[in-house]
Amino acid sequence: MSTYISAQVAIDAAVKATENYADIITDRDPADGEHVVPGELRRFLARLRLLHGVPFSYLVPDSDLLPIESIRFFYIDRAWTDALVQGALSVGTISSADRAQLAAVYPHIQQEVDVAERSIRQPQGEELLAGAGGTITGFLLRSRAVSGWPNLHVRAYSRDLLPDDALTTAAESDPDRMKVLRMERLAPAVLMVLIDGVPAVVHIEEPRQGIQFGVRLDPEDPPAQRRGKVHVRDNATGESVPPKDDFTTANSVKVPFRPGAPGVINVSALRDRLAAKAPNSGGSLEPNEYALQMLRFPYRQVFGDPKDTEGLRFYDLDKFKVTLALPQWKQQVIDNLNMDST
Repeated sequence: MSTYISAQVAIDAAVKATENYADIITDRDPADGEHVVPGELRRFLARLRLLHGVPFSYLVPDSDLLPIESIRFFYIDRAWTDALVQGALSVGTISSADRAQLAAVYPHIQQEVDVAERSIRQPQGEELLAGAGGTITGFLLRSRAVSGWPNLHVRAYSRDLLPDDALTTAAESDPDRMKVLRMERLAPAVLMVLIDGVPAVVHIEEPRQGIQFGVRLDPEDPPAQRRGKVHVRDNATGESVPPKDDFTTANSVKVPFRPGAPGVINVSALRDRLAAKAPNSGGSLEPNEYALQMLRFPYRQVFGDPKDTEGLRFYDLDKFKVTLALPQWKQQVIDNLNMDST
């Protein structure tokens, strides 16, 4: 008498054989140890979770949702990104046995991809963070600041402990600072940032490399008459003439333009205006004093600070302090020139 194996028996046998499948397969990754999922696949799925390769039109279906000079904060739906990963994995499942194997391995895949998310973007010298995947938040920023300063700094904090204008060197592994999982310019003026958790405060600031000169616009001027102004500093101390956060006739000068060339600064006329108002100028400005007046430090904008109720304030991040009087500086230059000539 012949014995037959039905399709149901075959499927049940395949499912039974895969129950312990994940416990017997191991991939040895020289970078971070043993895993069930091969390293290249694990990192691909982690990048997929962080929306790498996802068309921008899927994230922002209409440009009106992200108008010019705007920022939009959001949460990422974990169910959506898990479905994205499952869809990518399902490409390799053809038979019922394949699907049974994937179902057995998937809990391990999910756990290992959670860890891999934190290693996709790892600043040099930073501690590698691990743990189960949690809530991911982020923001999209569309602004001229993104195109004007491609290396903007973004820092997120779980608690509002840092003064809005304070400098910090706290690493992303610091307990009060949250890890940035992804930070990328999707277009010349569009920045996307993903954060590991829900921050209490987010700081966005201009890059701190180099020295820059510049002028500011007075927001109280009518738009048709709005021109650049320079906030005057004391030549002896480098401190801004009060009030620091407002323009007055006593603490600022309007930027003059060359005749017949609007937008081109008349450098000589601007120097005379600054010399007339800057304290301890002596009625004229030396080149280094002129540079002191025109120096502009990076600015930071703070989001989420409960004390910053209007949510629009900027904070300058440095103070300039004069440590050498001008006559002493001149004498040092003369002495150095004399030494070089001998």
